Amino acid sequence: MDELAPVIPTADAPSRQAIDAERRRELAGFLRTRRERLTPADVGLPPGLRRRTPGLRREEVAQLSGVGVTWYTWLEQGRQINASGQVLEAVARTLRLDQSERSHLFTLAGVADHAVHAVEVCEPAVRELVEAMHPYPAQVVSPRYDIVGWNRAQAALMGDYSKVPARYRNILWLLFTQPAWRDLIVEQEDVAYVVARFRANMAEHVGEPAWMELVRELSDVSPRFVELWERHDVAAGTGRVKRYLHPEVGLIRLVSTALTLSERPGVRVVAGTPADEESRAAMLRLADLGPWAIDWVLPGAELVPAAAPVA
Repeated sequence: MDELAPVIPTADAPSRQAIDAERRRELAGFLRTRRERLTPADVGLPPGLRRRTPGLRREEVAQLSGVGVTWYTWLEQGRQINASGQVLEAVARTLRLDQSERSHLFTLAGVADHAVHAVEVCEPAVRELVEAMHPYPAQVVSPRYDIVGWNRAQAALMGDYSKVPARYRNILWLLFTQPAWRDLIVEQEDVAYVVARFRANMAEHVGEPAWMELVRELSDVSPRFVELWERHDVAAGTGRVKRYLHPEVGLIRLVSTALTLSERPGVRVVAGTPADEESRAAMLRLADLGPWAIDWVLPGAELVPAAAPVA
């Protein structure tokens, strides 16, 4: 069997060792600054004698986290050591890290954070922005492809999400379980692209229960998903022209553009603008018709009454 040729690092392609070393340096600096911002009183310790450096001492962080002083010192010095999720959890609690800081800690340490994240919500200002894009479709999508907000035009194009329980309000789930969507999406490459983009996103969430559960559920109900998932394809975000064959107005070609929300890492506003005048006219007609009345196919017929807002 042929052996793989060694990869020679260049200025444009740093070695894996160089990347790991830089990540450890970032981790060391991050831990040091989080430690130095705390006082003994913040963590219930007596002030003690006069301190030469600000914040907690390394041995105090180690003691409060239940780890060895030498181990924590090496971690903060950027040495090449392994850290478990349980130990990082203890350090995060000791250093009083918020959710963003905790996520940063686990990412720098190269460890999956198995904590269950709060359900994504869509802030009122973002909802207003999405609704202002009417009569063109727009929706707010999490890194896991959960749909957390949408406007009236989106409901006219893709169906009334408000009738779908929140746990199934996910683009991947709907793509692989809804006959109406299978008929709506013209290019099957668009479906493969979503799976590849999801796999790329999942690299930062490996082992997290919500992500693993979605993969298991989709694998149970869709051989097509299994086929695409086993390819291990990944994709970055790109602008794409998507074609929809809508039963009410026929073919619509939309340019898909994603806008990242800086205050919500990974969450995007995905909007569609007409790619030609025929699509513009079709989208205007469709937006006037109101939500598309899809017969959603859901486990146990878990439909939700239509009283929920659409954006």
